[in-house]
Amino acid sequence: MFRPFVPDGLRPWIYVLQAYCFQLAGCVYLGALNEMIGERSIMREDVTMCLYSNLAGMAIYFPVLFRMKFHFANRSLLIVSALVLALCNWLFTEVTFLPLLWAICFVAGMAKIQGTFECMSNIQLWLTPTRDMGVFFPALHVILLTSIELQGWYSALFGTTMHWHASHWFVIGLMMLVVAVQFFLTRPWCPMPQRMPLKGIDWLGAAFWSLLGLQIAYIFNYGDWLDWWHSSAVRLLSATSLITLAGCLHRMWTKKQPYFEPRMWTYRHLVPILLIMAVAEGLLASEHVLEEIFYEEVMGYESTTSFSLGLWSLIGIWPACLLSWLWLVKWRLNVYKLIAVGLACVALYAGGFYFLVADYINIELLRLPIICRGFGYAVLSISLMWSLHEIMSFDHFFQSLSVFNFMHMYIGGVIGCALFAWGIRYYMADNIIRYTAYLDLPAYTASPFDMGGWMERFVSSMLAVTIKQLYGWVLYVSGFLSIGFFLWSIPMVRSKARKFPTWTVVGLNMLKSMGRNKVYKRKQ
Repeated sequence: MFRPFVPDGLRPWIYVLQAYCFQLAGCVYLGALNEMIGERSIMREDVTMCLYSNLAGMAIYFPVLFRMKFHFANRSLLIVSALVLALCNWLFTEVTFLPLLWAICFVAGMAKIQGTFECMSNIQLWLTPTRDMGVFFPALHVILLTSIELQGWYSALFGTTMHWHASHWFVIGLMMLVVAVQFFLTRPWCPMPQRMPLKGIDWLGAAFWSLLGLQIAYIFNYGDWLDWWHSSAVRLLSATSLITLAGCLHRMWTKKQPYFEPRMWTYRHLVPILLIMAVAEGLLASEHVLEEIFYEEVMGYESTTSFSLGLWSLIGIWPACLLSWLWLVKWRLNVYKLIAVGLACVALYAGGFYFLVADYINIELLRLPIICRGFGYAVLSISLMWSLHEIMSFDHFFQSLSVFNFMHMYIGGVIGCALFAWGIRYYMADNIIRYTAYLDLPAYTASPFDMGGWMERFVSSMLAVTIKQLYGWVLYVSGFLSIGFFLWSIPMVRSKARKFPTWTVVGLNMLKSMGRNKVYKRKQ
C-alpha cells in the first residue's frame, strides 16, 4: 500500500495514529454538553439521543466490514470514511432539526467504525502474526478507551475556552490529516485479487434492527422525562417497537441471507455473555449519571474539572489491558476469574464513592475509585469480547459482535441510566421526607435566618445521600456477581454444584411419591 519512500518501521505507526484520529472523531461531544444545551435551547436527553444514534451506527455496521474491505481499496475506504466524518461534523454545527441530527450521527458512526476497522485490520499481523485475539483485543482497547477519555477532555476544554464548535473543527482537521496521509503516502490496493460483490447484503434487515435499537434507546432515554408509560408517546413507541421486532424476526427466519442469521443465536454461552455485558454496562452507567450529578450539583465542578478528573481512569485502563494480555496469552488462566477481577474492581469503584460522597470531600480522594473504574471496565470489555470470539465461528463472529456492541455500547448503558434516573427521583423524595421529620422547626423560625442558603445546603446534602444509596446498590450487585464468577471458576464448585431440576421433573417426582404413599397405606 505505501509508496516506496515511506520507511518500513514507520508504516504501522502511521496506521496507529490514524486509528486514534478516527476514534477521537464522532459527531456529538459530551464534554461540551452544557454549552450545546444552552446555545440551542435543547434538553440533555436530545443530545444523548444523538450519541446513541452515533453508537447505533457503529454497532450495526460490523457484519459488512469485511465485505467492504474485500470490495473497495483500503485507501478509498479510509478517504471516504474521513470525508464523511468531516461532513457530518460540519453539518452537526449547522443543522438544528433533531431527527436529521440523529440521522447525521448514525451515518457518522458507520464511517467511524469503518475507518477504525481498516486501520486496525491492516496492522493486525504486525501486532500478532498468529492472529491471537488475546493479543489483539488488549491492544485495540488501549486505543479505544484512551480515545474515549481524551475525547471528553478536549471537547470540555474547547467548549469552555472557545466554543463548542471548536471540537468539530478540530475533528475536521484530523480527518483532513487522514486524507492527506492516504493521498500522499499510499497507493490504491485491495487484499482480494477478485473483488467481492456487495450483492446479497440484507440492508432492509439492517435498517429494521437499527430502528429497533433506536426505539429502545428513545424509550429509556426520554422515559423519565415523559413519565414513562403515562405518556402516549412512550406507549405508542413501545407498541411500534414490538412491530419492528416482529419484522426483524420475520426477515431473519424467511430471508435466505438475513443480516443476522438464526444459527448465530444458537451458539452456547452467547446469551449469557450478552447479558453479562449489559449488566456491566448498566452498573457502569453510574459514571454518566451519578458521577456527573455529584460533580455538577453537589460539588459545583465545571466540565473541564470533571473530565480532567476522568483522565485518571487511564492509569487503570493501561495496566488492565496489560493484565488481560498476560492472563489470556502468557499465563492462560481461567477467563471466569478475569471477569471476577473486573467486577471486583467495579465494586471497589462503587465502594469508594459510597464512602467518599459528601459535599465537603477533597477532589484528590476521588482519583483511586476512578482508577478502579477504568481498570474494571477495560478488563470486562476485553475478557467478554475474547470470550465471544472463542465460542463463535468466523462466519458468525462479526454478526455476534454487532449484537454484542449493541449491548456494550448503548442498550445496557441507556437502561442503566434510566434506572439510575428513576432511583434518584425515588430516593431523593424519600430522603427529603425522612430527614425533614428530624428538623428543629422552631429554631429555623428565629430571625434573622437565611432560608435560601439553608435550603440549598439541605437539598445538596439530600442529593449526596441519594447518590450514596445508589452506589450502595452498585456495590451489592457487582460484589455478588464477582463472588459468583470466582466460585464458578473453581472446578470443584462448578462440577459438584447440585443442579435444580426442571419443574416437570419436580412434578413427576411428586406424583411418584404420592403413588408410593398410597401403596404404603394399603399395606397398612
